[in-house]
Amino acid sequence: MSKQPQPISPLKNFFAGGFGGVCLVFAGHPLDTIKVRLQTQPKPKPGESLLYAGTIDCFKKTLAKEGIKGLYKGMAAPIIGVTPMFAVCFFGFGLGKKLQQRTPDDILTYPQLFAAGMLSGVFTTAIMAPGERIKCLLQIQASTGEVKYAGPMDCVKQLYRESGIRGVYKGTALTLMRDVPASGMYFMSYEWLKNLLTPAGKSHNELSIPSVLFAGGMAGICNWAVAIPPDVLKSRFQTAPEGKYPNGFRDVLRELIREEGVASLYKGFNAVMLRAFPANAACFLGFELAMKFLNWLAPNL
Repeated sequence: MSKQPQPISPLKNFFAGGFGGVCLVFAGHPLDTIKVRLQTQPKPKPGESLLYAGTIDCFKKTLAKEGIKGLYKGMAAPIIGVTPMFAVCFFGFGLGKKLQQRTPDDILTYPQLFAAGMLSGVFTTAIMAPGERIKCLLQIQASTGEVKYAGPMDCVKQLYRESGIRGVYKGTALTLMRDVPASGMYFMSYEWLKNLLTPAGKSHNELSIPSVLFAGGMAGICNWAVAIPPDVLKSRFQTAPEGKYPNGFRDVLRELIREEGVASLYKGFNAVMLRAFPANAACFLGFELAMKFLNWLAPNL
């Protein structure tokens, strides 16, 4: 006999999602450190070889020189940023599922799960879009040498003074184009793989840890397969000087394809995919374990 399914609780999703986000940063940060080091390594002098031959070499040298700590440099900022974002993301998914259920034990179809995932993308964009915009502006200012903003809060104030809420949310359409379909894919592929890996007559809650890790990792890959092209466009658009692309992302897309071909929409594919699997596997495992704990702690919430 199968146990009565636990009713969906967006609140529990919120806390478990936050914990999943922390797990994601822990698993993904070392690869992020390596990616940045490879991207920013100095050009070798004539007759000298590159500092790092590649991903594995950079990993070995960082470990040898700085130990495990070296791989976790600068991790505080992503933990502070990612935890609430994943909390909101999983909350949105929980809410999206709950809104589509007529009764608490309704089983949702895959299109419904995709729709719930898309809702979570809308939720995260509300937090993400201004954050990405401010990050881009501060990064450009660092490279142009003209200091206009004292820091993130000052940047928000100035943008708001200059052009109201629209200035703060510039590039939101592209962030939505990236995150809404990608989040739909993310959650739908995760639930689909969980169903696929659950033996007949068993419930999802009895899935083995390797199965959860596999489903989570593959969901991360499905998410990024959808997200990379709009992500490339968004980075270009948000860092372009004012007025370079009068028609928004359509101009960016035209220019990219004309100059560099369709393949340029998949820039950074290897680095992203290499990180997507372990990071998202850890994220969903953290989420599932936290959910189990919360359901045990407060079964009726």
